[in-house]
Amino acid sequence: MTATERLALFADPGTVELLDFDVPPGDPLSFVDKVPYPSRLADARSATDMSDAVVCARLRITDTPVVAVVMDFRFMGGSLGGVVGESITLAAETALADRSALLLVTASGGVRMQEGVIGLMQMVKTTQAITQLDSAGLVTICLITDPTYGGVAASFAMLGDILLAEPGARLGFAGPRVIAQTIGQELPPAFQTAEALLERGFIDQVCPRSEVRGRLGRLLSIGTRRGGSPPAEPVVQVAVRDATLLSQRPAWDAVRRARDIGRPTTSDYLHMMLDGFEELHGDRIGGDCPAIIGGVGRLGGESVVVIGHEKGHTAAELLAHDYGMPSPAGYRKAGRLMRLAAKWGLPVVTLVDTPGAHPGLDAELQGQATAIAENLRLMGALPVPVVTVITGEGCSGGALAIAVADRVLIMENGVYTVISPEGCAAILWREPAAAPKAAEALRLDARSLLELHVVDGVIPEPPGGAESDPAGAAALLGAAIRAELADLASLDSARLVALRRARFRQYGRSRSGVPVGTAAAVSGNEGGIR
Repeated sequence: MTATERLALFADPGTVELLDFDVPPGDPLSFVDKVPYPSRLADARSATDMSDAVVCARLRITDTPVVAVVMDFRFMGGSLGGVVGESITLAAETALADRSALLLVTASGGVRMQEGVIGLMQMVKTTQAITQLDSAGLVTICLITDPTYGGVAASFAMLGDILLAEPGARLGFAGPRVIAQTIGQELPPAFQTAEALLERGFIDQVCPRSEVRGRLGRLLSIGTRRGGSPPAEPVVQVAVRDATLLSQRPAWDAVRRARDIGRPTTSDYLHMMLDGFEELHGDRIGGDCPAIIGGVGRLGGESVVVIGHEKGHTAAELLAHDYGMPSPAGYRKAGRLMRLAAKWGLPVVTLVDTPGAHPGLDAELQGQATAIAENLRLMGALPVPVVTVITGEGCSGGALAIAVADRVLIMENGVYTVISPEGCAAILWREPAAAPKAAEALRLDARSLLELHVVDGVIPEPPGGAESDPAGAAALLGAAIRAELADLASLDSARLVALRRARFRQYGRSRSGVPVGTAAAVSGNEGGIR
């Protein structure tokens, strides 16, 4: 597609305003191969009716204002030279001045050789322009088309908040011909394709052209908080905060209920609770762990970032999602989405349901402990509200790595513990059959956790449990989260962080033998004690 055709693909009709930056062409090296560089430029202009390989415009996508930069491969392979680099930088600066989102559509073979090292410098210039938008909290989205290589791939093309790619689009730093000649090996068929990049965690979504406008519109409206519908009903408190109102029952019963394969998963809850949910993939380092899913959507009209463990219901689903046991890539994906929330100023909601972090050789070699530790540090300092709900199992650091929150709730049949009852029984009782006794001693059920002030409230489940009425459970869960977010909305970033730190600072202190929890911390006093 030409750049003009791409603009028509996603722009609201009648909204395109071309930005003529009138950047003069240059020949910094006085370059000549078979013909002088100025002659090549003149030929390209004549063939394409373009001044260079990029078109910039103001427009709207489903009524959200956007500054768009669209590359055109017809003009000297979409190569990145001084005019292209300056145009992209000016477009980013226009978005900064307008406080608008920036959309970059890439198609390029890399840096323009005829401009030599001056072309190379455009990689830095365009990257700095994107960094300015990051600092300003403005949305940046990249749509990668075929092909995107070299200095474009290694600069602004991979720096968007969201990375979309067309099916089959090829992206990489070195081209396949160069790689094959260098290493002397035959490359796999899907090498450097969008689908392979999605599997490896480098892009968020593969998006067919027929869906581009709708997908961009949803992402842009959520990121800019536009187009949200007002809540259909007033926010009400559904979480139980008084432990005496909860019935006592054997802890082992709670464990078995929490592990019931019929309980709604994170993906079930997200599709029932949220409007316009868009799943985002990958840690941008090399992995896309299926045991953690996340993305953006609207809860009761409010834009949120959501992250949660994913197990599945059938044997095949459980295997595909590693039984909800994340690898380091899962925690890094979660961290990446939390940083996106911080940039966009959106609250974070996390849903915990895991038997623990993945215990395996690969996980250890990839830095499991480091990944968990980094998330604990990140969440402790997030400048946006964070609400966590334990929906099923919450076990060990594998759960805690996405549960450092301002408010922590638990479903009525959920459990939260340092170790599984079976593991505790094997270590301390020296017999797995002692698991029910260990569960009782660990005080891992919802009522006990509320008494310990580890959770702030317990969300009731429909009669028969969440597994008997997933839609009813989702309604209660959504209402409980909305109530917490509404209560946290008045706190500024500094106070949120201070109170969150105070919450976790209290654990381990005691007063007359009674644990001092921090459910009170976000209710008003900095020390978290009342």
